[in-house]
Parts: sequence; C-alpha cells; structure tokens
Amino acid sequence: MVSVNKRPIIYQVMTRLFGSDSKQMCRFGSADENGCGKMSDFTQKALDEIRSLGATHIWFTGVIEHATQTDYTAFGITRDHAAVVKGRAGSPYAIKDYYDIDPDLAQHVPLRMKEFENLVRRTHHAGLKVIIDFVPNHVARHYVSDAKPQGVEDLGAQDDKSKAFSPKNNFYYIPGQQFAPQFHLHDKEGREYIEMPAKATGNDCFSVSPGKNDWYETVKLNYGVDYLNGHEAHFDPIPDTWNKMLDILLFWAGKQVDAFRCDMAEMVPCEFWHWAIAKVKEQYPDIQFIAEVYNPNEYRNYIQHGGFDYLYDKVGMYDTLRSVVCGNSASCITQSWQQVDDIHTHMLNFLENHDEQRLASDFFAGNGSKGRPALLVSALMRSNPFMIYFGQELGERGMDEEGFSGCDGRTTIFDYWTIDTIHRWRNGGTFDEKLLTEEEKSLHNYYQRVLHLCNDDETLREGEFFDIMYANYDNAMMNTHRQYAFLRKSQKALILVVANFDEQACTSNIILPRHAFDHFLLPINLRRRRALDLLTGKQETHRLHPDYPIELVLPPLGGKVLKFNL
Repeated sequence: MVSVNKRPIIYQVMTRLFGSDSKQMCRFGSADENGCGKMSDFTQKALDEIRSLGATHIWFTGVIEHATQTDYTAFGITRDHAAVVKGRAGSPYAIKDYYDIDPDLAQHVPLRMKEFENLVRRTHHAGLKVIIDFVPNHVARHYVSDAKPQGVEDLGAQDDKSKAFSPKNNFYYIPGQQFAPQFHLHDKEGREYIEMPAKATGNDCFSVSPGKNDWYETVKLNYGVDYLNGHEAHFDPIPDTWNKMLDILLFWAGKQVDAFRCDMAEMVPCEFWHWAIAKVKEQYPDIQFIAEVYNPNEYRNYIQHGGFDYLYDKVGMYDTLRSVVCGNSASCITQSWQQVDDIHTHMLNFLENHDEQRLASDFFAGNGSKGRPALLVSALMRSNPFMIYFGQELGERGMDEEGFSGCDGRTTIFDYWTIDTIHRWRNGGTFDEKLLTEEEKSLHNYYQRVLHLCNDDETLREGEFFDIMYANYDNAMMNTHRQYAFLRKSQKALILVVANFDEQACTSNIILPRHAFDHFLLPINLRRRRALDLLTGKQETHRLHPDYPIELVLPPLGGKVLKFNL
C-alpha cells in the first residue's frame, strides 16, 4: 500500500477543561469547587473519538506548569502570589517551570511527568500526533523550576540586576525601582508581592507600572535585543537565553512530542528561530514548528529564514471569513488567499482557537451552523493544514461567565470550569451522543464529514486550486456576495466547491471559465457528466463546458462539494 502524506488536521483542546464534569459551577471557583480535568481523561476511547472526527494531531494546550492560585506546596512546588496570577487556575502562558507538567492535570501529582508520557503513548497509539505549547517570549512573574534536570541553571540566576539590559541576562530590568503596577499587590491573606528591581512585562512593557490590560502576570525574556537602544541586536556570542531555550525544546522533543505551537513567535528574534529550529531538527528531523505570527509583513521571514513549518493565517483568512459570516461580501475571500498564495502550504487555517471568540457566541455568529460555509472554504480551499478548537464541532457558544475571563464569547483559559457541550459529548467517557441535541449531532457529523474529506479524498488532499469567482461577478444568476466557488483538480477528478453563506436556500448558476479548462487541460464537450456530492452522497448530473453555467440548488448555510471523475 502506498503511504499517503496527510494534511495536518489539528484538534486544539484546553487540557484542564476537557474532562471536567462538575455539575454546579461557581464564578472564580477553586479546583475543589469546580473540578479540573486530568490527562487521564484522554482515554483511548476519547482519543479514538477525536481521531474519528478526522484529526491527525491534537494540541494539548496548557500542559507545561504555569502559575496558579492553587496551593501545591505539599508536593514541593513553590506557591504563586495571587496578585500576579490571572484567574484561580492561572494563564497557561505564564510558564512557571519549563521542565514540568502542570500539577492540575495529574491524578497523582508526584507522577505528573509519567502521566504525561503515558498520554503521549496513548495519543500515538490512537494514530494522532502530539502538539504542545512552547512559550518563548515570557514566563510567570515568579519563575522557579523545581523540576529542572541536574546541571540546568534557572532563568535569571546569574543576571546582573543593576543593568537594564545585558546580553548575558535572561530578563530585562528597571534598576533601582520596585514593581508597582496600576492595581493592588496583596492577596486575600494580606501578603504583598514584592519585586525589586522590577522586570519588564511580557508584552514589551518596559515600565514598573503595567496596567490591567498588559500581560502583568508575565516577564519578558531577553534574547539579546536592546529594546531601549534602537532594538540593537547582540547575537554574537550566542546569548545565554538562546542556549537555555534550546535545551528546553530538546527536553520536550525527547518526550516524543511531534510539534511545538510557538506562542507569540514574532516577539522573539527570527535569528533565534533560525538557529534553534535547525538544531532541534538535526536530532529530531520530523518535528514541526507552528508559529503564532500576526504581522503579514513578517510571514515570509519566519518561514524562509526562521524555519517554521506553519504560521497562523489569522490576519488574512480567519479575519476575512469572520467578516463574511457576519455579512461582508464573499468576494473578498479571493484577495485574502492571493496575499499568501506563494506560501499557502505553510498557512494554518482555522475558525476558532483559544484567543478568538467562539463562532456560535453572541459576539460572533450566534449559532455554530452559520460557520458551515466558512468551514468548506477554510478546510477545502487548499492543501494547507486546518485546525478546530474543542467544542467548535458541537456549536459551543462560550457564553459562560466563568470568573476572570468574564462573559466575552471565549472559553476561559484562566478558570476552573466545565464546558457543557464537551461534558455532554463525553457523557462519562462513553461518547454515545445520548445527551447531545439533534442540532449538535448534525453539526458534529458535518464537521466529521468535511474534515475526513481533507485527507480521504486525493483531490482535496493534494489537488490544484482554481478560484472561479472572477468569471461570475457579472453573472446575474449567482450572488457573489453570499456565495463563493472554486475548483480542485487531480489527475483523476475535478471537484467544484460552492459555499453558500446565505441563510436561505437558493438556485445558483455557476460559470466555469474557459481558462480553467485550459489550465487543467480538461476535455471540452457538452456531454452531461455524473457528479457525486461528497457532503450528502447524492448523485447529480451536470454539463461540463467552458463558460456554460452549472445550475445548483444550494442549501442554506452550507454548500456543495461536487466530484466529477475524469
């Protein structure tokens, strides 16, 4: 049997929330009050269910130890100060120990690393690859590694705190001044958080007084860039932070992790990535790196020079599809893909992640079904990777007021909570769908069908792409503001994908341009050909001819994926 290179289909999951099953939630609740999911909740059955959705990778978000208000001192873990922790559970991006697993996730805290290693083995056994976060730009305000390997020195241990910047330092300092943010620094027990001298805050805030909207719970790491002196670079000799972070990457690669999702990668010098990724791949050539980069002007730099395999396509395709779902013209999708056409295989498409508002929330579309046409475009347009966020396939609304995050249309990353749709889908680990509504089952099945098409169908997995919108702008029988159409072509088949963003069913006549026939070397004849709608399994018959319209009856908030065998 010929081996197939599959497109990465990533299932992102907030690890502590997946298995949480508490029935009564309270705002700002503790782990004892609201419960906390564990790595052990990802049973073989659970992982098989995620795999059956069409996923090839699972991104376990928040597995590395981070600052929390939960007290784990009984297990030899240094206690964090509540004044510089966001939420009772804490942010998974305020890393407290790069060499440890978050104790919240363990059934038996002393065995937390062993439990993670078992999770990796179970995940691989299910046919899934493992992604974890690498958070390189910042750490928790109070970073202490209790689990670092022998011979490893803590970040900042040898820093000269009398200097605002030194290429030998791991942190940036405001010498002679105490940390004094624009809020109180006392916990409920009256303990004051003291930091002297103050360190620069993670979002490049070089002040002793970060505000509530700053990343005040974190401190920025120093990669040899003097930000207060014209961003002057000091990369020779290799800064100490570079070596420390490379050791961390190699540590987790040695745990059989398959990929790193690199948080705020563009806030770390591209030169570091070029150096570090090459060194990791020398030992682990199959490992992959995914970058969170929001500046389109830097995309090619981080791919071609930095060495990243994939980048978030947030500012382009995500923002465009969100606007179309909310009423903007579907015709603007063409410009979005054109802007990254030369690097499209490196762009990771998505409609949700932990930073963005839920598609079904009142702040976005209000209903998960409204994302169906966007799913067709985002997942089937090209051969680049695609990602969904746990619960998206069930229409999770993210409208709970959990605590620190408030009711903002996002699923909290700061609090202990139970996600209703996931709780009911899991149903005690049975995944029998008995507690799901018919609408949730329907949406789940739709996602499952589309995500499977990404790899099960050769044409959609690796076929060429051709946008046919330009041939239909003057077509009175197609509403190019609410419909988007494109072709995928392989040696064996031609697929026509039409997404209907309208809430009403419609009849649309789609013109296939002559240039598409010439480009694909398609035979020109007026014979009627059978086509299979890959979404419904139903047969249709249409004429394939240049500039000849194909009449389609499109369902509301959905579309057609018509496959013509050649």
